[in-house]
Amino acid sequence: MSTQHDAPHDSRRNRGMFRTKTVEQSILDTEEPEHALKKSLSALDLTVFGVGVVIGTGIFVLTGKIAKEQAGPAVAVSFVVAGVVCALAALCYAEFASTVPVAGSAYTFSYASLGELPAWIIGWDLILELALGCAVVAVGWSGYVRELLDGAGWHLPSGLAGTHEGHFGFDLLACILVLALTGILVLGMKLSSRVTAVVVGIKVTVVLLVIIVGAFLISGANYEPFVPPSKPSEAGGGLAAPLAELMFGFAPSNFGVMGVFAAAAVVFFAFIGFDIVATAAEETRNPQRDVPRGILGSLAICTVLYVAVSVVVTGMEKYSKLSTDAPLADAFKDLGHPFFADLISFGAAVGLTSVCLILLLGQSRVFFAMSRDGLLPRVFSRSHPRYGTPYRSTIALGVVVAVVSGFTSIDILAELVNIGTLFAFVVVALGVIILRHARPDLPRSFRTPWVPVVPVLSVLASLWLMLNLPAETWVRFGIWMAAGFVIYFLYGRSHSRLGIRSRQTGKG
Repeated sequence: MSTQHDAPHDSRRNRGMFRTKTVEQSILDTEEPEHALKKSLSALDLTVFGVGVVIGTGIFVLTGKIAKEQAGPAVAVSFVVAGVVCALAALCYAEFASTVPVAGSAYTFSYASLGELPAWIIGWDLILELALGCAVVAVGWSGYVRELLDGAGWHLPSGLAGTHEGHFGFDLLACILVLALTGILVLGMKLSSRVTAVVVGIKVTVVLLVIIVGAFLISGANYEPFVPPSKPSEAGGGLAAPLAELMFGFAPSNFGVMGVFAAAAVVFFAFIGFDIVATAAEETRNPQRDVPRGILGSLAICTVLYVAVSVVVTGMEKYSKLSTDAPLADAFKDLGHPFFADLISFGAAVGLTSVCLILLLGQSRVFFAMSRDGLLPRVFSRSHPRYGTPYRSTIALGVVVAVVSGFTSIDILAELVNIGTLFAFVVVALGVIILRHARPDLPRSFRTPWVPVVPVLSVLASLWLMLNLPAETWVRFGIWMAAGFVIYFLYGRSHSRLGIRSRQTGKG
């Protein structure tokens, strides 16, 4: 480390709300015995984590739903567009994760480049995104398991079957799932990666079987027209309308070329999660090499699988005849193959287990990193003396998410997960540009190509997708961010370890 080089940098930027935490200090903090995480992951483990969280029910449901309602057979192009947006962000994440191999992902990256307040806001945003995502996925898993139990003649009491179709109740199965996965995460990352590897192996096998069998049931006539004629969208007005429509008077359309691009904002939800790979950087044996491989590898695999499934489902059945609840399973049923319909349901149920596990993993690491920096109570940043996991933050968040999942409807607040992820993409892309300028001396084992072009394109693409989300989602997001500002100024700013160091230095 070059102290002489860092000193003027610190004196200029380590004051006030926008003080930055040097990369060297971030790495040094990971070596404190009580706050250190065990390094046990490889590039393969990270790739499995990425595929495990991205491939969920969306591959079986979203593909057909969007084909019928917005894009027709060209939904495959929508997935490619969404994949490109994610790829731009992934290149930025890969540089940061290899340069700052510390738990916390976008939060840690922001602290090193944009400053403490932006880092707090992005960390606060990530906690919401991952907690809500996990709760909603757990409820979806519970629905599949209840169906299996009903088929076996075992029926849960209505009061323990969750909130759905106007009925209010506590979702016992979702709560139990989250608590069980919390226990697995406490017991170690290697155990978590092994459980994930088994689950991912099962669901990827199911996906490949569906693609292979479905390919023999394709009729070329179903692809005509590949891009159906454009027609006005039937989306509701007011706050339910996309923000772009309210800002620019732009009326979104279904189908046609614009419909294909608008659909990309929706199918983007199916890609959420690849960035969680970056939260495990601190627990990777060779993060400079393996984290970029895990991020880019998992995204490439998932994009290929999504495009293949969308091509198969729109080739098996005319897009206008697809169901919106379980389009791929119903297509197999309509063509006389109920076994594969049941196989899809099984693959979806199994797959959701790994999605929940990795979302819990991601949010606990962000919470742990914020706690270690003093922006949240330091008591949550202790690592387990035997397992080397952030057990206190994992247990605390696991209990909260378990309770939330018990009372969460499957369709509530899902858009907040989208906007939270896209906001993180914007911050990380800007951070790459800023850190390249502020610290050109840092060793970067992976470098984002064509800086600043790629990061700028990532920002613009992410903002465009954000503008296609409903205005009411922006309102809810604004309320959560406002709450974050209040907590920062009441607690985080005065307890920040970086702030305390700066004040002590100033007094000295």
